[in-house]
Amino acid sequence: MSGKAARRSSSIDAEYQPIPQAPVAAGPPARRSLDISTLGEEDTVDILEDAPEIIVDRKIRAIYFVLGCAVLLPWNAMITATPYFMSRLDGTPLKASFSSYLSMAFMVPNLIFLAHATATAKQSLSTSRISWSLLLIAFVTAALTLGTWIHVHPGLFFALVLLAAMLKSAAGSYLQSSVVALASLFGHEAMQAVMSGQAAVGVAVSGVQVLSAAASTHRVPPPSPQVRDEQLERTPEETSASLFFGLSTVFLFVAYVVHVWLKTLPAYKAVVARQRLRAPVRLPISDGLGSADETRGLTTSGPLHKGPNGKTQMLRLGRLNLPYNFAVGYVFMVTLSVFPPITVSIQSTNPATHPLLFSAIHFFIYNVGDFTGRSLCSFPRLHVWSAKRLLTFSLARTLFVPLFLMCNIQWASPTAMKPVITSDALYMLILVLFGVTNGYVSSMSMMSAPSIAHNPRLKGRMEDVDIAATVATFCLVIGLTMGSVASFAVRAMVCNCNPFRN
Repeated sequence: MSGKAARRSSSIDAEYQPIPQAPVAAGPPARRSLDISTLGEEDTVDILEDAPEIIVDRKIRAIYFVLGCAVLLPWNAMITATPYFMSRLDGTPLKASFSSYLSMAFMVPNLIFLAHATATAKQSLSTSRISWSLLLIAFVTAALTLGTWIHVHPGLFFALVLLAAMLKSAAGSYLQSSVVALASLFGHEAMQAVMSGQAAVGVAVSGVQVLSAAASTHRVPPPSPQVRDEQLERTPEETSASLFFGLSTVFLFVAYVVHVWLKTLPAYKAVVARQRLRAPVRLPISDGLGSADETRGLTTSGPLHKGPNGKTQMLRLGRLNLPYNFAVGYVFMVTLSVFPPITVSIQSTNPATHPLLFSAIHFFIYNVGDFTGRSLCSFPRLHVWSAKRLLTFSLARTLFVPLFLMCNIQWASPTAMKPVITSDALYMLILVLFGVTNGYVSSMSMMSAPSIAHNPRLKGRMEDVDIAATVATFCLVIGLTMGSVASFAVRAMVCNCNPFRN
């Protein structure tokens, strides 16, 4: 090497001498706690999703199945008890329009309180909401059970039933949003279990109604003289209502115990831990203790989600998932517009069939179809994740409305059209298809909206999963509310009267 080159090399070595470092004790690097709330807006945080995958086994699916039953039990118990409620309103003008009023009293508060539950989802723990809402619904249902033994004025009874419906609806709003948000963190299998549980409870409750209706239509032998007068006053509708209201109360307390058990499972703790502390934090900044790349091993002691607030996030996901959200909302809008306010007015063409039994069977047939549709979603080969296809299926259900209007409806106007569908078997076939499509399309929409694996709109953002599920639930209830409002218009066309009075 020449002298000139040697001098140049010596100059470079002197210029790039390493900075002396303080002595470091031997051993593994210590983990430091960093509060993200102290970072400025220019600092960025990347959450590394390296937590182990949560396996949804049969035990987890069974728990969410029970919680799904509890979510829809309040509505199913109220709607299935319609014959009992209407028997208490005999001889009053409130009887004819009771079904529509009941739907409105349940759906409007549900929409209002669900809006609050959705807006505050990030500020409240889902587990605490599930606990207190289950207990409140259980106590209201217990009060309804006791009410079957107490006779009051029909007008007061009408008001008390609607009040109970509104209380159940308010508590059910927080229960529904919390259960769906929590299930979404476990994946689409847990979500499908919730949706199946919602339909299964309808089958169970309506099955009890069919049995009680069948028993009440048979001639009862005259009571013995030893029977007390209080027992003679009990009607079959009251006995049936007290039975399934009582069973519903017991089940709701069982669901509360099951939820407490869920919180003790390792899988639940892992999901909650992954949601709150998803992974180590990577900070592209230097804090004076090392280079910007030396960030592994840092932990956080504050909230990890740094980004838009909850309302902004909900509006964004509402737009991104618009096809799914509209599909699930429109499904229930079509359903509630005719079921049960219109379908209960369809009578059997066989004079030998008792109207009470025919009405109970029609509830059971629909619920069986709804449960079947939701159960089909448990088979991967039958999954449809496409938002465009699900939206098309949802819109196509509009065809059921004219089909029901062509059945044996008792039109008030003498000039109304005569029934086109005069077969009870064909009517039940239409009803079961109505239930199957309701269960399948709604379940697939709810499973797809928060799915990172099948919804490309989420772009793999784990922090959007529970909010996407909550927004879809809110759209579902919007559809229920709009359907219950539309039922008044459909009923006005059938009865040719003021649907709010007759």
